Amino acid sequence: MPITAKLDEFGKPAWIALTVLGFMAWWPVGLAVLAFTIGSGRMGCGFRGGPDRWQHKMERMQSKMDWMRGKMSGGNPGSWSSAPSSGNRAFDDYRTETLRRLEDEQREFKDFLERLRFAKDKTEFDAFMAERRNRPEQESPPQQS
Repeated sequence: MPITAKLDEFGKPAWIALTVLGFMAWWPVGLAVLAFTIGSGRMGCGFRGGPDRWQHKMERMQSKMDWMRGKMSGGNPGSWSSAPSSGNRAFDDYRTETLRRLEDEQREFKDFLERLRFAKDKTEFDAFMAERRNRPEQESPPQQS
């Protein structure tokens, strides 16, 4: 079993201990371990690229918005209509209408993103199938007598 897999079993404390020990032994070793842990994402920081990076951020933001909506509406996460009154009815009406409009725009944007992902997936699949259809048949090896 590779050492990285073994350290991953113990989690972040093991990587932190290895980094500290590396600095204690010889500072370039500690610096190399630190760069590796940050670069590989094992410390939960640094650049985590990938196709689902923005999707993950949007999901986190959505969960926070749902939490905030639930707090404001007294436990009903689907509606802003029961938000506490500011004392100004005109402002409350404006706020309710604006938030409803923003929720509609958010829903439309999610639908748009879903259609965009579907179109991209379909395009990639169609290209794969076209490539597969146009690939020349593999010739059988000549038989030896």
